[in-house]
Amino acid sequence: MGKLLKGRHDVPHTEGIKYTGSKLRLLPVILDTVRQLDVKDVLDAFSGTTRVSQAFAQEGYDVTANDISEWSEVFGNCYLISGRPDAYYGEIIDMLNALPGYDGWFTEHYGSDDPAGKKPFRIHNTRKLDAIRDRIDDLGLEWVDKCVILTSLILALDAVDNTLGHFASYLSGWSQRSYRTLEMKLPRRFPLKTSNTVMKGSVFDAIKTRHDMVYFDPPYGSNNEKMPPSRVRYASYYHIWKTVILNDRPPLFGKAGRRDDTHDAGAASVFEEFRRDSSGNFIAMQAIDRMIREADAEYILLSYSSGGRATKRDLSDIITSYGTLISAREIDYRKNVMAGFTWTNEWLNDDSSHKEYLFLMRK
Repeated sequence: MGKLLKGRHDVPHTEGIKYTGSKLRLLPVILDTVRQLDVKDVLDAFSGTTRVSQAFAQEGYDVTANDISEWSEVFGNCYLISGRPDAYYGEIIDMLNALPGYDGWFTEHYGSDDPAGKKPFRIHNTRKLDAIRDRIDDLGLEWVDKCVILTSLILALDAVDNTLGHFASYLSGWSQRSYRTLEMKLPRRFPLKTSNTVMKGSVFDAIKTRHDMVYFDPPYGSNNEKMPPSRVRYASYYHIWKTVILNDRPPLFGKAGRRDDTHDAGAASVFEEFRRDSSGNFIAMQAIDRMIREADAEYILLSYSSGGRATKRDLSDIITSYGTLISAREIDYRKNVMAGFTWTNEWLNDDSSHKEYLFLMRK
């Protein structure tokens, strides 16, 4: 059914951390799709680690990057807004790398040398983290400049962690990379040739402003009704990044040392919700419907996964209610195949593998 991916697949370099739902591998298809449109400005409404926003900006689009997470705002300011030369940030990074480490709050809660592991970092790296993070607050940097330095620190921590890519649990024993010594490096920024904006807030606020195109990559939740919602919440997956950014030493709970504000009762995204409302409708689907209905844009590009709550038919019904479906693509990374597909109520193909889907519509 599929065909080998065709088109112009030169993709700008982007930078980010290990991230569930990262669109790094989807970037060639996203860019090839948008290159066919007459658009000048785009809203990346769930920007995550901003890889898609970074690519859009390098392609020459004016980009608005929006997300509710602290780490997304920091990455966005680093790559889309900051304008000082590398030398300015390089001097600060060199100074921070040279600091002697000490036992502080991060070491107490997230560092260990226990052979069994089960902590996110070895103690020699949390000691460096304690020293570096405290010193950053003493520098009196402007917010955008601080975001560049915090991005450097998060990238350095991501390179020495003891996880499978998130912080809901940690490896037994130590990963090979956890033995390395944390070393901050200059983020690989690019010359800014467009006018960009970084927002931190609800998608429903972001879509009130007119854009030529909106790219939606909402959290998918799970189509397993038995799965607890805490298993798929980004706030719980990446709680440590929020703490590194805020340096607020919050109350923690559980074996993973999650922030108290990531408890199940209060940290959900409506798009991650797996339950139905009193009328029997999926809450996540209602949110997608509202998002597409209220988006003030000529074009909407929507990413979705076969592991999410919606079916292809659900999304087709929503899209055709508010506009015209221009294209629908199924991407199989393992085979490097992209194809159109026939609408069904199922996501899984004959090989029972999960796929990524990309829908382009015009309102």
